[in-house]
Amino acid sequence: MTDPVTGAPYRADHVGSLLRPDSVKAARKAHFQNKTMSAEELATIEDAAIIDVIKMQEEVGLKAVTDGEFRRQFWHYDFMGLLTGFELETREEGVQFHGVKIPPVYPTIKSKLDFPADHPMIAHYKFVAANTKVQPTISIPGPSCCHFRVAPDDIAPPEYKDLDVLFADLASTYAKAVQAFYDAGCRYLQMDDIFFAYLCDPKHRADKQKLGQDPDWLIDRYAWMMNEAIKDRPADMKIGMHLCRGNFVSTYAAEGAYDLAADAIFNKTGIDIYFMEYDSERAGSLEPLRLLPKGSKRVLPGFITTKTPELEDLDDLKRKFEEASKYCDLDQLGIAPQCGFSSTEEGNKITMDDQRRKLELVVKTAEAIWGGVDK
Repeated sequence: MTDPVTGAPYRADHVGSLLRPDSVKAARKAHFQNKTMSAEELATIEDAAIIDVIKMQEEVGLKAVTDGEFRRQFWHYDFMGLLTGFELETREEGVQFHGVKIPPVYPTIKSKLDFPADHPMIAHYKFVAANTKVQPTISIPGPSCCHFRVAPDDIAPPEYKDLDVLFADLASTYAKAVQAFYDAGCRYLQMDDIFFAYLCDPKHRADKQKLGQDPDWLIDRYAWMMNEAIKDRPADMKIGMHLCRGNFVSTYAAEGAYDLAADAIFNKTGIDIYFMEYDSERAGSLEPLRLLPKGSKRVLPGFITTKTPELEDLDDLKRKFEEASKYCDLDQLGIAPQCGFSSTEEGNKITMDDQRRKLELVVKTAEAIWGGVDK
C-alpha cells in the first residue's frame, strides 16, 4: 500500500455523494430488482463509473475525492445495515420529507452491536485510494444516526432500552470503525451526524419528547458518542462531520437554526472539520459560528446549494464570507456545497453539468478568498 495523501483540511471540499450515472442506476436495478445481473457484473460497472467520477473531481481541482457513494442506496442505511446487530427491513411507507416520502427501508437493532472486520466500506475506501492521485476519503453516518433513525420498538435487545447502554455500545462500535479505516490507510474520514440539526427543529424535538426523550439531553449524549468514537484516533487522522436538515430529490425534512446544538457540535464532539448547511433561511443565521473555538478547527459553510441548478454568484459568496468572518476567523473557514448531490441513489433535481459547475465554483471560491484549495 502506498503512503496516503494527508493534506486535509482543504479550503474547498464536498460532502461525499454525487449523482449516479445512468450506467450505475441501470446496473443496480438489474441486480437488486430484476435479479438479472450478478454481483460481479454490477461491481465491474460501479468500478468503472467510480474511476470516472474520481477523475472528474480531480479535474475540477478538488484535493479530496470520494466514490460518490455509487455503491449505496442511502448515505446512511447501507453502512448501518452492515454493522453487526443491525438489519434493514422494507415496509409499506417511508419516512416523510417535505412533500415526499423516502423509500420504505427501516434500520432495526436485533442483537449486540459491533463493527465487523469485513465491513464492505473498508474495501470501498481502498478502491478510491488505489485510483486517485489526491487524498482519498469516505463519508459514513455518525453514531447518532443509529439511534435517531431507529424506532424504540425496533430495538430488540432488552439492555438497549437503557439509552446509556446503547450509546456506550454505539461509541465502542464506531471506535472500532475509525481504527479499521485508519488501518486501511484512511487519514481523512467523514462521519455525518446530521441529527444535531434535526434536534434544533421544533417538530423533531416534539417527536422525541413524545417518546420520553429530552432533545437537549440527546444533543449532549450524541456529542459524547462522537467524541468517544474518535478521541483515540491517531494524531494524523482528520475527522469531518456534515450537518444538514435532510436531502432527498431536492427536498428536506427539518428546519431551524444551529443555536441549540452549536456548543455541543463545536466544543464536545472532538471533530476537526464541519460541513454546515447554510443555503437557505431554514439554517438560521451565522451567529452560532461565534462558538467555534480558536485554533485548527475548520468550518465549511454550505452557501452553494445542491438542491437547485442555479449557480451562485462569486461576489455574493464573498459577501457571505465577510459576514461569517464577523463570528469566527476567516482562516478557520473554507467552502463546500450545502449537502451531497445524491444522498440517496435517486439524486437531486439537477444535471451532471450542474453538479460539475457547482464543484468548480467551490474551487473557484476557495482560490478567490484564500488563494487556493490547500492553503
